Amino acid sequence: MALAPLATTADLEARGLTVDPSEASVVNVYLGVASAAVREAAGAAISRTTSTLTLEGPTGQWLTLPGPPIVSVASVSIDGRPVTDWRLRSERLWRAAGWSGCEPSEVEVTQTHGLADVPEDIVDLVCRMTAAALVRYRSEDGGEGLAADKEVTSERLGDWSVTYGSDGRVSEMELTQFWRDRLAARFGSSVGVLRSR
Repeated sequence: MALAPLATTADLEARGLTVDPSEASVVNVYLGVASAAVREAAGAAISRTTSTLTLEGPTGQWLTLPGPPIVSVASVSIDGRPVTDWRLRSERLWRAAGWSGCEPSEVEVTQTHGLADVPEDIVDLVCRMTAAALVRYRSEDGGEGLAADKEVTSERLGDWSVTYGSDGRVSEMELTQFWRDRLAARFGSSVGVLRSR
């Protein structure tokens, strides 16, 4: 099941952007894409959800769970075998017998995690990304304004000349390194396999 966007059309309108009813569908697409980009950079769902994830079992007694904050853990299995002798403490699972023996193990965890309310700065970020994409969409008929464009890097008036360049971005949905670093530091890193239910 796909997660709901981190911001809504109402959030856009609260920031002064008028969304025409004919644009509702494209705006919802932009909100979803921007939310996916932010979640990918954060390495976490951010909003509250229940996920089943697969992690490599560490050799010690502590298994750190991704996607903080961890609200609860419903089930845990090691190499397909359910186990119940664990405790949830400070975003980590503790198990006296450890998580792997002589060989590597695969630990599957079903957990409820994320924030009950999306922080305002993240709502604002998703709104700004969506608004930028909508402005580009509106810039030309039929959405041609969404094509990656080149920016003018130099101009000369005598014997007129112009030079175009690109900052490497393809769309407004690409986060700057500043935001990537900020989100990763705030929410942690991503997991190899994550399935939301």
